[in-house]
Amino acid sequence: MCGIVGFTGPANPELLRAMNQAIVHRGPDEDGFCEVPGVNLAMRRLSIIDISGGRQPVANETGELRLVFNGEIYNHVDLRQGLMERGHAFRTDHSDTETIVHLYEERGADWASQANGMFAVAIWDTPRKRLVLARDRVGKKPLYYAVAGGEIIFASELKCLLLHPGIRRDMDPAALFQYLGMKNVSAPQSIFSAVRQLPAGHSLVWENGEARVRPYWRADFSPLPEPPSLEEAATEVRRLLTDAVRLRMDCDVPYGAYLSGGVDSSAVTALMARLHGQPVKTFCLGYADDATGQFAGKAQDIHYAREMSQRLGTEHHELIIDAAFFADKMPEIVRSFDEPFSGTVSTFFLSILIHEHVKVALSGDGADELFASYLPHRLAFPMEALLTCRAMGKTRREDLSPVELARLAPFDSPAQFAFLSRSAHASQVGWRDKIAVFPMEERLALFSPEFLARVPQAQRHDPYAGLEAALTSGDDALNRVLEVDQAELLQNQILPFVDRLSMAHSIEVRCPFLDHRLVEYVNRLPGRYKIGGESGQPVNKRVLKAAVADLLPPELISRPKEGFVQPIYTWMHGALKDWTLGCLDDLPEGMFSPAPLAELKARFVGGDASLNARVWNLACLGLWWREYGLTTP
Repeated sequence: MCGIVGFTGPANPELLRAMNQAIVHRGPDEDGFCEVPGVNLAMRRLSIIDISGGRQPVANETGELRLVFNGEIYNHVDLRQGLMERGHAFRTDHSDTETIVHLYEERGADWASQANGMFAVAIWDTPRKRLVLARDRVGKKPLYYAVAGGEIIFASELKCLLLHPGIRRDMDPAALFQYLGMKNVSAPQSIFSAVRQLPAGHSLVWENGEARVRPYWRADFSPLPEPPSLEEAATEVRRLLTDAVRLRMDCDVPYGAYLSGGVDSSAVTALMARLHGQPVKTFCLGYADDATGQFAGKAQDIHYAREMSQRLGTEHHELIIDAAFFADKMPEIVRSFDEPFSGTVSTFFLSILIHEHVKVALSGDGADELFASYLPHRLAFPMEALLTCRAMGKTRREDLSPVELARLAPFDSPAQFAFLSRSAHASQVGWRDKIAVFPMEERLALFSPEFLARVPQAQRHDPYAGLEAALTSGDDALNRVLEVDQAELLQNQILPFVDRLSMAHSIEVRCPFLDHRLVEYVNRLPGRYKIGGESGQPVNKRVLKAAVADLLPPELISRPKEGFVQPIYTWMHGALKDWTLGCLDDLPEGMFSPAPLAELKARFVGGDASLNARVWNLACLGLWWREYGLTTP
């Protein structure tokens, strides 16, 4: 695991070293440089595989190819064996990095399709004077780039690019407009107009002063011609997940596991315990300041994590944080992202604990987006059923038969039916906007006319529009939602917080659920295998729970999923109220219309909890603005 930086064009050793030093947290063990005619490459290394022999940059046998690499290639053993059988000579003992350069020799820019891993890679092809960048299939490792002065500059983190004199720090108004709806900035945009993100599953070829970006992989949700039974699917999910865990336990340094007490992390830890000959080190986060029991759900995390630790015989560690510690660390969290972000940040705190014990941790990240558990996923089938009823003229709850009402579960109670009715829309663009942080109508009212003038109508688009137009999932309502979430939420919010906030403490997080073999299999299963059931309330992650039922106690499998941001929202109305208002005060003048912003603040001060997500979104923006010292919106 590393961080990489580089740029084409004339040598500039001082700049290259400054850019590389900016990401020392991604690789504190050593650095490496390659400065040859046409390109300047550098990397910071977190030594995980082949510690003594896996130094970078890596070259092929002739020295014509040079490579820097951030990530892990999990199938490197099999790849190396095949490459050696085909005549390739390796200089390292078992470095996964070296397999990439030989794959490129055989397959060129298509090399990534052979790799099972998480990666951001830069390869300099001397004979062709060509730079090839690539990012893993689902976007676990980041890669930013910019074109300036006829050259291309790239890096694992945006902060490196901002050190380059050719990169302007002008904010992208369209990206900020989107942030208020999404909690994040989405690839290929960044918050700065001059900088782009290479999307997941894409490669970029820089040749003759031109950048060509193309996909080499995309999620496929097309229905299987002959779907397996639920039992057959569960068996295959178990097999693929077990092998994914096995591959991710291959490293030359101590490793452990996240253990939050939920199904996902508990299943991964249980499989590790079966595969590992020693007690697994496990880690859990909890919250203090709970005198009134506000964080009861999170206290259950601690309870179930301890129970699973005892059941599996793990070496368990916990970190309990309070509001003051949280607020003190938020500026560092903001600097870890480089962009406005108001999603989950708990990984940052848990990584503080993990850093004291191991370099690598396996997690359950990705299971929610693969097997379905979020609100949009739970809405999919009930919304489809409600729209069918509306087409027959049945608009009120009282109009529905018992059978029709049962199809709306868990949104069949009067209060939940009212929410479902308000949210229902035939298009994902329509209903997702209704549950956005700031729906489109609210954004247009909140931003000042002067700021909106800088966001052309064509750029006020919803990113879901393009994603919905390219769906492969047919008429399966849930899979259509999952397909969109894997392309947007997973790539642009979930995986960025996993990567940035763990690497801030030099921790490598490995995600077995995002092994592309498992992803490709599960995506083509029917949605009813993911949320469904024979009677009563539908079961979330149905096929996953069936696959791991023998690993976990029944009460853990049936416990409801707890959210990550509840303590933050509670603290905002208590111990962190003044701190939150201070962040709101840092919002730049001229960006927002004074009246609606003042009304939002007044309602927040008055205790209106319905504004929690909106206030936190704006508070994070204000804090980001303060940390980056921007002067004009």
